[in-house]
Amino acid sequence: MAKTLMSYETDGSRQWSQSPVTTGTSVLGIAFDGGVIIAADILASYGSLARFRNTKRVFKVNDKCLVGCSGDIADYQFLIRAIDQKMIDEDNHNDDHTLTPNALFSWLTRVHYNRRSKFDPLWCQWVIGGLNSDDQPFLGYVDKLGTAYECPAIATGYGSYIAIPLLRQALDEAGGKLTEEQAKQVIQKCLTVLYYRDARSFNKYELAVVKKSGATVEGPLTLDSNWSIAHYVKGYGGD
Repeated sequence: MAKTLMSYETDGSRQWSQSPVTTGTSVLGIAFDGGVIIAADILASYGSLARFRNTKRVFKVNDKCLVGCSGDIADYQFLIRAIDQKMIDEDNHNDDHTLTPNALFSWLTRVHYNRRSKFDPLWCQWVIGGLNSDDQPFLGYVDKLGTAYECPAIATGYGSYIAIPLLRQALDEAGGKLTEEQAKQVIQKCLTVLYYRDARSFNKYELAVVKKSGATVEGPLTLDSNWSIAHYVKGYGGD
């Protein structure tokens, strides 16, 4: 668990840490015609230190469902273990039923709202994507307060300020029906912008795609970058 016992108050009540230490930044999600893409870099920052550079924050739940998480890495790992156990329980029923993305979205909403109501939240922001039982793309967002919504373009962390306009613009220009290749291109563009602008981002990332043929996670992939303009910035390199 991410929360460590810090101290006891004079009345005997417990006080828990409410400041995550090891965190991941933006997760991006976009729906295309026939599926969903979720992407996130593989950096986990220890405070402001880019400490862990091979941390997977995109997870394949099953052939119809993917999740990505930003925020506290310990809480993310705790919930991923819980989701893993749910999948084992589903398989043990042997009834050909599998967890759908909207069902997982609803479950995560209840879990986070429950913990928030206990004043001990799980400090995560989730992007849940996949295909529902009718093979329609689903993309949803859940945060540590249990706030939840569905949208064809979602971003967490710093990406909610920088990437959302780019994702929505691409959807508008395509009339809401992006191809898979177009969706990958706009995700890559957003990740590149975040790499330049977000001090907690990294140029290596994982790209997860779910469509009728199944779910796959590619990576780590590397973003192309060009810092040749950096010497024009006053103070860069000690100038």
